[in-house]
Amino acid sequence: MSTADCVKKRQAIRLAFLVMLSLPFLTAHSISPAVVYSGPAEPQRTSKTRRPVKRSKAQPPRINYSQFSHVTHVTTQKLTCDSCHKFPTPNWKEVRTGEAAFQDVAEFPEHSSCLNCHRPQFFARERPAPVICSNCHVGVTPRDTTRFLFPSLGDVSDPKFKTRDVISEFGVGFPHDKHLDVVGLSRPGFREEPVAQLVTIAWSSSNQKPAEQPKSCPVCHQTYQPQGDSSEEYLTKPPKSLGDNFWLKKGTFKTVPNSHTTCFSCHNAESELPPAPKDCNLCHQLLGPDQKLKVDFDPKLAAEMGVSDKTVFSAWSRRISAGAFRHEGGEHPNLNCSGCHDATVMNTLDKKTLKVPVRSCGGAEGCHITATADDGGALNYEVDQKKVNVGFVCVKCHITFGREPVPANHAEAVPKSVTK
Repeated sequence: MSTADCVKKRQAIRLAFLVMLSLPFLTAHSISPAVVYSGPAEPQRTSKTRRPVKRSKAQPPRINYSQFSHVTHVTTQKLTCDSCHKFPTPNWKEVRTGEAAFQDVAEFPEHSSCLNCHRPQFFARERPAPVICSNCHVGVTPRDTTRFLFPSLGDVSDPKFKTRDVISEFGVGFPHDKHLDVVGLSRPGFREEPVAQLVTIAWSSSNQKPAEQPKSCPVCHQTYQPQGDSSEEYLTKPPKSLGDNFWLKKGTFKTVPNSHTTCFSCHNAESELPPAPKDCNLCHQLLGPDQKLKVDFDPKLAAEMGVSDKTVFSAWSRRISAGAFRHEGGEHPNLNCSGCHDATVMNTLDKKTLKVPVRSCGGAEGCHITATADDGGALNYEVDQKKVNVGFVCVKCHITFGREPVPANHAEAVPKSVTK
């Protein structure tokens, strides 16, 4: 074979070899242009040979440090009140001045009370500033050290103090029976120390002398936003089409103490009358699980009325008896407080003891419960209507309860008809 033939043969072999090498690549692209060859396929694994999936450890729930919790600090951290709150605070002469000033806890705890546990949160490089500061401070910035008004200073109305809406975690255990003995009516000669004279209920007509009130009740409870001699009876302007429908009126609620002012007039450092002002936990107790008592309150109706007053909204949303009852209405101002409220059994930490019995709405001379429906008793009428029509809604006293069946105590309070 000549040299030229040998060269041609080598070139033919080389070309054939190159074609064989490129064949898999050309075949793959001719079938699926979008697929890129990445080497031989890995054999499919069975469930027995599947690689275990690495799972990240469960992260603890994120704590919202802008929502301070006494429950956490008292029950978990086992902190006592004086671990954070000092009595008195240095500013007690500033929040109240002159004769109104008295030694009190009138400021949030100092930073030193928090740093032992919350140093990381204090110096966190968050933007905006650490949220933990917003529990006490109006502006969360080192340039503005202004704090909110301490929650127990409800009697301080100076506009220079900013307030923060908070829902207290505490209930105040107040023994009404003991305080009636101190500031109630006394009966000389009965025994050496003065005792409360709980006057039995007196249902009076408009031309009768009003029953004398116990002197103790008005010390803490006054009619809130009374109508008095004003011609405007409603709390907010009602619609023109109101008719006989319900609309909240002035003088519906009574006040409750919102500061230490009344308490510390007797329980102060000078008198040493227990409980002392520094013994916070003897009066302020953490609330347990809600008793889930129904309230005669409709938040939609309150919104429709434009109720924005905090005292009214708070009192109305806690009413567990007659939601429409008005302390200033009708003959109610002439009635004795003890006729409806039995202070000897009231426990402010137990809602059930605060319910007003339905029999308080009747009496010897009749009022809302009479001998017969013909005598004008509202309860008589509405109970009769409910018997005839289960869909009847009682609106004389109630906001939402009137849609429910008549309670047994209501039916028992209405005198049984006498068969002639």
